[in-house]
Amino acid sequence: MLQVSGCLYSLRSRFKRAVSILLFGLLIGPAGFALADEGPRWLQDGRPNADATQAIALLQAAGADGLDPANYQAGPLANTAAQAGPLSPAEQSAFAASLTAAMQRFISDLHFGRVQPRDIHIAFKLPPQQFDPNAYLKTAVANHTLAASVRAAAPQLPLYATLREALAHHRELAKHPTVQDALAAPAGGKLEPGKPYAGLAQLAQRLIALGDLAADTQVGTVYSGALVDGVKAFQLRHGLGADGVLGKATLKQLNLPLAARIRQIELTLERLRWTPLLLSERMIVVNVPEFVLRAYELKDGGMRLSMNVIVGKALNTRTPLFVEEMRAIEFSPYWNIPPSIAKAETVPKLRREPGYFEAQGLEFVGADGHASATLSEANLDAVMQGKMRIRQRPGEKNALGDIKFIFPNNDNIYLHHTPSVELFGRQRRDFSHGCIRIEDPVALARFVLQSQPEWTEERIRAAMDSGKPTTLRLAHPLPVVIAYATVIVKNKQVHFFEDIYGNDKLLDAAMKAKKQ
Repeated sequence: MLQVSGCLYSLRSRFKRAVSILLFGLLIGPAGFALADEGPRWLQDGRPNADATQAIALLQAAGADGLDPANYQAGPLANTAAQAGPLSPAEQSAFAASLTAAMQRFISDLHFGRVQPRDIHIAFKLPPQQFDPNAYLKTAVANHTLAASVRAAAPQLPLYATLREALAHHRELAKHPTVQDALAAPAGGKLEPGKPYAGLAQLAQRLIALGDLAADTQVGTVYSGALVDGVKAFQLRHGLGADGVLGKATLKQLNLPLAARIRQIELTLERLRWTPLLLSERMIVVNVPEFVLRAYELKDGGMRLSMNVIVGKALNTRTPLFVEEMRAIEFSPYWNIPPSIAKAETVPKLRREPGYFEAQGLEFVGADGHASATLSEANLDAVMQGKMRIRQRPGEKNALGDIKFIFPNNDNIYLHHTPSVELFGRQRRDFSHGCIRIEDPVALARFVLQSQPEWTEERIRAAMDSGKPTTLRLAHPLPVVIAYATVIVKNKQVHFFEDIYGNDKLLDAAMKAKKQ
């Protein structure tokens, strides 16, 4: 009887295990079962083979890419693989289907990202990609190159690799609670060089852990020397003015929990999975939170140009994120004031200050293209009714400066110079109505016109100074990517930037809501 009871118990146990695994397979999705007989070979003699073991290990390590292993059923799959003895035929079928579906999803998420960018950035249209995760997985398993193939499915960008390293480093830092103990606010709200501060030793410890201060730095009784330099280095890495003063903004960044930094890196890794940064051998990328434009010549080794930019105001005129092709340059351009700006700002200002019209070189333009330099109430009313528009003639006060780089898009956004060059010296540079103002237009024009050597620097400057609008079509259009990365790695140092538009918050919410 004991023997019979034992057999019955064993049968019940095996039945429950089989039902559990089958249900697990159903949770993964019907597509997994459809591929069970045709998909990768995960089993040998009823047990998970070496490829299956490696696949599960890769799923368990999904966190290294800022992904959640739980989204790929890494735990249940590992538990099934660890069971003693061969799996039953039903268990084998469910296990194979589940592992195939999980790996397909993981590879797809690595390559395309978990979130559709247009779900959070309406203007962001991705170019089509020829990548089939199903076929890719089958080939990788058949060739026993699963680990290398998974890595190759992720973005092949130096920044992606360095951010993975930064993620691992910050997770290690987070294991040491002393690194996260809050620094006390200095007396008077800020600490300037030469002043005493009870938290000097703790400040030094924090800067050493974060890599901004040498480990052998000696701490005295006042804030000075290497410690001030360490704070400046920290400020530079966090988009702050490097004045060495430990004020409210710097203290806030020093006390930000490492969990927030880790999530910031994870979100940037996700953005890199769907921000197309390898579209062409030559391209221009604007990173909005960093307020920086970079021009790349990928064939010849990478970045060729970097400059400060001014982007749209965070409050109400944010620069949209998109990918378009630059097709033309306009020298000495008119500024056709957008109707929304004309109605909300320009017309009210002209009614208050009529002298602004002539001082700024403005004129009215009718539907027939006829321009009028007469300021009248009738013309102002026509603008408000949408029957006329206001434009600013070329000149030193023109809001577009003396050059405009055109890449057609639905938001009428472009790159241009500006007469307000002093704004490039600000630490935070979101001042525009949405367009992107560039610091060094001649250098950018030379990069853009590289394949048109007749356009020398002298000729470019002459066209900019001519006062006569001239449009030059590019012989070879090049991609412009308006991107949003709040973490980058420069010169082996991790730099963090403020989420000025709240886009990281949107992406974080979208990723948390994504259930598979």
